[in-house]
Amino acid sequence: MSVRGGLSGASPELAGLADAVLQPGFVGTEVPDWLRRRLAEGLGGVALYSRNLVDNAQIRALTAALRAENPDVVIATDEEGGDVTRLEALTGSSRPGNLALGAVDDPELTERVARGIGADMARAGITLNYAPVIDVNSDLDNPVVGTRAFGSDPWLVARHAAAWVTGLQSAGVAACAKHFPGHGATAVDSHNDLPTVSYSAEELAATTLPPYRAAIEAGVRAVMTGHLLVPAYDPDSPATMSARLLVGLLREELGFDGLIVTDAVEMPSVSERYGVTGAAVRALAAGADAICVGGERKGAGVVGFMRNAIMAAVLDGTLPEERLADAAARVRRLAAWSAEQRQVTWATNLPGLDSSGLAAARRALRIHGDGLPLASAPQVIEFVSETNIAIDRVTPWGVAAPLAALLPGTEAVRLGADDPLPAPVDGRPLVIVVRDAHRHAWVSARLGALLERRPDAVVVEMGLPGPATPGGTHITTHGATTVSGQAVAELLAGHAMTPAPA
Repeated sequence: MSVRGGLSGASPELAGLADAVLQPGFVGTEVPDWLRRRLAEGLGGVALYSRNLVDNAQIRALTAALRAENPDVVIATDEEGGDVTRLEALTGSSRPGNLALGAVDDPELTERVARGIGADMARAGITLNYAPVIDVNSDLDNPVVGTRAFGSDPWLVARHAAAWVTGLQSAGVAACAKHFPGHGATAVDSHNDLPTVSYSAEELAATTLPPYRAAIEAGVRAVMTGHLLVPAYDPDSPATMSARLLVGLLREELGFDGLIVTDAVEMPSVSERYGVTGAAVRALAAGADAICVGGERKGAGVVGFMRNAIMAAVLDGTLPEERLADAAARVRRLAAWSAEQRQVTWATNLPGLDSSGLAAARRALRIHGDGLPLASAPQVIEFVSETNIAIDRVTPWGVAAPLAALLPGTEAVRLGADDPLPAPVDGRPLVIVVRDAHRHAWVSARLGALLERRPDAVVVEMGLPGPATPGGTHITTHGATTVSGQAVAELLAGHAMTPAPA
C-alpha cells in the first residue's frame, strides 16, 4: 500500500494502521463517547487502570462495552498481583507479589498464583496483562522495582518469570514481561526521569537478560520496553526508542517474535525529551508494535494527536510504512490469539477460586527473634512512607486492621514524616510497621527512637527488606498486600503455625 498527498488526504488504510497500534487509557468507569467512536474506527487497544475499575460486575460490563464497539480490541491492564493491583485496588490484593513468591521459591506455587490471576482477568474480559515484572532487583535503593521483583538472583528471577508466564497464559490471558532490558540496576524512577543502566553487554547478559530468555522460552506473548538508557547497546536513545535494543537484542539475539509494547509514553523520562507524539513515532520506528498511553494524559485529544503524528511520520518518511504495517499486524495477531482463548480456554478451563494467595503469603514470612505470639492486644504504629507511582494510593495495607479483628483492644495509629511520635504504652506489646525503612531516613530515625525506648518491640517490614533486622522480633513479609497483612496478624495473634526463622 502506498500513500500520496498531505495528511488530510491520507488513506483510510493508513489511519487504520495508526489506530491499530495505540493502547490509550481514559477517565471514568464507563466508556466515553470519544472512545466509542475511536473503537468503531479501529482503535487497536485500550489500557485500564484502577480509576476505571470498581468491582467484578462493573469491570465485566465495561469490557463488554469496549468489545461491543470493536470485537478485536486488545484490553490491557497491569495486574501484577502484590502491591501493584488494579482489579483489587480498593481492597488490596488477595495474592502476594513477586518478592514474596521469590522468597518462597516454589515455581509451582508461582505458576498457580499467576494462573489464578489469569482466571480473574479472563472472567473480567481482559486480554493482556502488563505483567510480570522480571527486573532483577540489583540495587536496594531502586525506587520503582522493590517488591515488584522476584529477587536479586537472575536465575531465581528467570525460573519464576517462566512459571508466572506459564500460569497466566494457561488461563488464556497474554503476559507481558517488563521492563526490557531490565530496570533493577537503577536508582532513578523512569516515571520521573531517564535512568542509565551502566552495565556492560557482558554484565547485562549475565544479570538482566536471563529472565527474558526464560520468559521467551516459556512463550510470553508480549514484552514491555523500559524507558532506560543502556549505553552498552545505545548511548543515545532510550531502550523504548532504540532499534539496537528492540531489533538487534530482543528480536534477533533473544529470538522474541511477539508483541513489543512501550511503557507509557507520557512518562517524563521520554515525553520531556521527545514529546508524547515524538516518543510514539520514535518507538514505532525503532521496532515497538503498540504504544501505551497510560497515566497522566488521557482523552480524545492526545489519542488523536498521536494518530495524526504517526500518519504524518509515514507521509514524510520518518516512519516506514512497512514498519507500521508490521506493528499493526502483530497487534492483530495478539487479538486473534485472545479471541481463540475466549472460545476455548475461557469457556472450559478456568480454575475456580483458591486459597493459594494466603498460603503463599504465610510461607513468605521470615522471622528474626522469638517474641511471638503477643501476650495481649498491642499498640501498633504504622509509618506511611512514599511508594512509587505504580502503587495506588487508595490500596489498603498494613497489619493493624487484621490484627484488631483477631486481638480486640488493639490500638493503632498511622504516621507520616511530620506527625508527632507517640509515646509507647507501658505494659502493652508494641508493633511497628514500616515499608522500605532503609530507603527513608525519617522512618529509620523514628524507628530507632522507638526502639531505644522499647527494644522488645516487634518490627514488621512490609516493603523491600534492608540489610538490618531491627527490633526484639523482626518479621519480613516481602510485600504489603492484604494477604500479607493477614498472615502477619495471624502470626502475632497466635492463630497460625510459626514459619521457620530466616
